[in-house]
Amino acid sequence: MITPLIPYPAALIKTRKTTTLVIADLHIGWEIALSQKGIHVPTQTPKLLQKLKHLMFTYKPEKLLILGDVKHTIATAQTGEWHDIPNFFDELKKQTKEICVIRGNHDGNLEPLLPENIKILPATGSIVGEVGLFHGHRWPSPALLKCKTLVMAHVHPIVAFRDPAGFRITRQVWVKMECNGTKLAETLLRKNRIKIEKSVEGTLRKHYKIKPETSQLFIMPSFNEFLGGRPLNKRKPSGTARVVGPVLRSKAVNMENAEIYLLDGTFLGTLNQLRTLS
Repeated sequence: MITPLIPYPAALIKTRKTTTLVIADLHIGWEIALSQKGIHVPTQTPKLLQKLKHLMFTYKPEKLLILGDVKHTIATAQTGEWHDIPNFFDELKKQTKEICVIRGNHDGNLEPLLPENIKILPATGSIVGEVGLFHGHRWPSPALLKCKTLVMAHVHPIVAFRDPAGFRITRQVWVKMECNGTKLAETLLRKNRIKIEKSVEGTLRKHYKIKPETSQLFIMPSFNEFLGGRPLNKRKPSGTARVVGPVLRSKAVNMENAEIYLLDGTFLGTLNQLRTLS
């Protein structure tokens, strides 16, 4: 199964054959976007690399899996990204045998920036052991539903706290919620224009040769701690438009009763309980 690496925004998946380190949302080059607005921040890429190399040295994974958004610009690449991203991955290749990237919504034209032998996987996701992983800006493949546990990124989950004096702080968090595998399977089959015959389970078995087993969904924090995010516990979200990602907007997940954990493993409560603190 998947194990969060306290107190880092990373996780480990161990199978009989391999150990995989999982991270998400690097957004290399985000400083360039700020500089274009007149806010000059030195590149933080060396700090990201140092933190990741420390994890890889400590846990010695055979594989590194990045759940999307390696770079920050969406459709193209900035000059700084052409320099930072190849160097970043050249260093990582010295630490592990295999590196894979599930394509995120910021990863347009990513291929020319990556060194050889870095695998790019589709945004619909991939399976490691018994865990299904995808970025989150698009629907995952129905094939992932054979996994009890799904893991997504994209959201950059944080919660906000406000003290009596009005000061507001935010913290990165892990999010764990119930997921109705049958409802999600029904939605995904329809999205893939597959007609449901008699039952959802039977149709999924016919087309994908699997039984829907998914019962929980995790949202990973961004590995880049300098990124912001929309507080999940905002008091009055104006409809589902504020929820990031199609799966989270579906009726298959129980977002309001999601369990919220700090990076150090502290359980804060459910999302609904935390709305009063924002």
